[in-house]
Amino acid sequence: MTVSVSETETKYEAPAGTALPLLGETLEDLPQVAATTIAAQQQLDAEYYDTGDLRLLRAGVTLRRRSGGDDAGWHLKLPAGPDTRREIRLPGQQGSGGVPDELARLVRVHARGEPLRPVARIATTRRRLILRGGDGQSLAEVAADEVHAQTMGESTTVSRWHEVEVELTGGDRHLLKAADKALRRDGLRPAGRAAKLARALGQDPRPASPLTAPGPLTKDSTAAQVVLAYLRAQTGKLKSLDPMVRGDEPDSVHQMRVTTRRLRAVLRAFRRVLPRRTTRALDAELKWLGGELGRARDAEVLAGELRSSAREIPAEHLMGPVQARIQAHFAPLAAAARAGVLATLDSPRYFALLDELDQLLAAPPLGREAGAPAIEVLPAAVRRGYKKAARRMRRARHTRPGPHRDVALHQARKAVRRARYAAEAVTPVAGRKARRFTKKMKKVQSVLGSHQDAVITSETARELGISAHLAGENGFSYGLIHERDTHRRQHLRARARKAWKKASRRKHRRWME
Repeated sequence: MTVSVSETETKYEAPAGTALPLLGETLEDLPQVAATTIAAQQQLDAEYYDTGDLRLLRAGVTLRRRSGGDDAGWHLKLPAGPDTRREIRLPGQQGSGGVPDELARLVRVHARGEPLRPVARIATTRRRLILRGGDGQSLAEVAADEVHAQTMGESTTVSRWHEVEVELTGGDRHLLKAADKALRRDGLRPAGRAAKLARALGQDPRPASPLTAPGPLTKDSTAAQVVLAYLRAQTGKLKSLDPMVRGDEPDSVHQMRVTTRRLRAVLRAFRRVLPRRTTRALDAELKWLGGELGRARDAEVLAGELRSSAREIPAEHLMGPVQARIQAHFAPLAAAARAGVLATLDSPRYFALLDELDQLLAAPPLGREAGAPAIEVLPAAVRRGYKKAARRMRRARHTRPGPHRDVALHQARKAVRRARYAAEAVTPVAGRKARRFTKKMKKVQSVLGSHQDAVITSETARELGISAHLAGENGFSYGLIHERDTHRRQHLRARARKAWKKASRRKHRRWME
């Protein structure tokens, strides 16, 4: 069984013979640290796995089998934020049968069918200093490592170096920042590569192209730099969510679906930066992925809405096994949707989509406005998206009540969402006014989303009521749910009109002109 922990650490280049206690003599500079303890020396031996072209390393992922120390076994480390990685451990698996399936499936988003094989062996002699708080609890661990590495493959390279790590074990980032300041004062410098494997292999996993390399955006950034930065961030998020969806973590399917929508919205909005003819196929594949994720997400949301509605019915009006029927209706749908999502994430089509996203970022097909200043051309694209949303909102307002209006509002919601995400992409250069517009559009989208949920809940309650009647049960309670959601839709339509009126005020749109 796997164990998941969060690992926050910083690494430093260190000269040979760097001695502990290092930070032990500067406790007054370290918040909350009251004492230090020198722990037993450790000998750690690890075999690292990757694809032949080092796909895991380039994604900031490491996979190893380690002996020695307190956590011997398999370790999978996934990026989780600045200086932080999520470490998934599988203890006690020290055999030579290859990467366990439990971990191999979590890196399929990167490996995409390529075999995982040993690429390096790294032996570390570790001396440790424990920083403790007033209650004796460990706040951080300072490790001085002597590292011996040997690459594996057609040729072998042997290397040796020293480094220092500071890893939080109970303290916060204030302690990490203070330790960083003290170590820099003592002459240590941040390591050029965060992972030992990258140094052993002599690889720099960062992007080489100035166009796609991460970096701060400014008002002088080009349209291509801004759009590609957003696409790169969302592509990274899509990949980081993949193992979370496979692990059935809460809200992960929803977040992955939202990410596909963000990618599609930006590909559509900025077609003069990335020509539509070159991204249409990718857009279609993202739509497919979002649809596969949507089946699982919609079943989850709808079941929750119906259960919540049933709980709000007074006990004297709750007739028959309502909650049991809701559970019986959705359990097989949820299981089938879950199986469908996993099959999708293991499909060649999904891997091809990821390849296409990588190719887009590596060699973007630039359009005529790609080199123009972002602040001069991108707001106009957001304005076009806003105008489309405005047209759809007017159309919905003038559509006769009933199913046709529900459909019109659903279409308006899609346009509002796309305008919101387009503005979100421009925010790094457009600033506060774009952020305010984005927040207003998010409010409209949220209300319209609740309206659509109420539409589907009402329809499903009717279907469940018919099924209950045919089974000889009393369908009265389902009628109450249906009526409740009918009134709720009226209330939500009124809220949507108010939210749109506020969002479409001229003062929120001047930045686009």
